[in-house]
Amino acid sequence: MRRAAVSILSNIAEGQGRLNPREFRQFAGSAHGSNCELQTQLEIACELGLRAKAQVGEAMALAEEIGRMLHGLIGSLA
Repeated sequence: MRRAAVSILSNIAEGQGRLNPREFRQFAGSAHGSNCELQTQLEIACELGLRAKAQVGEAMALAEEIGRMLHGLIGSLA
């Protein structure tokens, strides 16, 4: 989960550093994929009882908000 979360930010930073909107969009897409991966891992952790449902729910709400922001960013780069 930690790796996926760090990957979200790392992809945004790398894409922005490319100074090319097309490449930035590609890296923002990768960040979105990492966010989806994180959401899946949160669901699995909850199902396996590795995290309390309240913790997972809070983290999932944040991940969904990040997903909406990434969707907006990707749309603005089109």
